[in-house]
Order: sequence, then C-alpha cells, then structure tokens
Amino acid sequence: MVDTIDPAPLITDNAKDFADALPEEGCSLIGLDLGTKTIGIATSDAGWRFATAGETLAKAKFGKDAARLQEIITKRQIGGIVLGLPRNMDGSEGPRVQSTRAYATNLSQTLRLPILLWDERWSTISAERAMIDQDTSRAKRAKRIDSHAAAVILQGALDALAGAAI
Repeated sequence: MVDTIDPAPLITDNAKDFADALPEEGCSLIGLDLGTKTIGIATSDAGWRFATAGETLAKAKFGKDAARLQEIITKRQIGGIVLGLPRNMDGSEGPRVQSTRAYATNLSQTLRLPILLWDERWSTISAERAMIDQDTSRAKRAKRIDSHAAAVILQGALDALAGAAI
C-alpha cells in the first residue's frame, strides 16, 4: 500500500480556478480582511450572490484565530475562503502581501479549504463611504470597518465568480 500525501488545497488569484476547486453546491464562502491587529470577517449566502459583514476578530496567535475561523466555517457550511490581498496602489507587492500569502498557506494547511486571493485595494475606503452614507457614527464605523471591508472584498469576488460562467 502506498501512502499518499493529501495535497494542500488550492491557493489562487484566479476566480475560475477557485470556483473549480469548490464543492459542487450548497456552500457559502467566507471573506477575510487581514489586518495587523484584526481580522474582518464576512460571509456569503449559499447562492454566492450577497456578502454580509460579520464579526471582527482581534488577532491573536494563529492557532486561536484558526480555531475561531473553523467554528464559523463549520456553522455556516463554508466551502472556500476569499482573502484580501493588500497590493500597493500601483499593483506591486510589498511586505504585507508576502505576509498575507504566508497566512494563506497556513490557513490552507489548517482549514483545508481552497483560497482565493482577492485584490483589496480601495476596500476599506469603499466600506467607510458606504457606512457614512448610512449615517453610521464614527465610533460604530471604527468597530465595524474591518468586517465591512471584508464584505466589500467578498462581494467583489462573488461578482467575479458570477461572471466566470460557473
């Protein structure tokens, strides 16, 4: 008998490849806005039409963060992760992108789900403008901005997945 090593799930920046790696039906997606101090979380419906802001986790050690994410993944029947990729405004990749890619590798190995790396430029600004338009107080915006940015990231990916003719 030959031992086979279960390959790590896909990590990609291609929406079509990500869609191909997802379960056939009935799963939601989770969007993450990875910051230096917090992780904004959003989830989608099972039809991949709408992203909804969720909670914001105070970052701790990776194991604790992964355990909390696993709880959400199990509860919401998540089939894939959309992780914001913090490219520079000119599209280049700096140290934060390298850190995010390393985090994606760790998530992939721990949570065993495909990961789509999604360009997050403008996500926080878009989220803040939307919250201002909704007349959200400055204090509430400060508490919720990361999860709303995660929703912007996830919605962008959902729109791309819809356009990928899955």
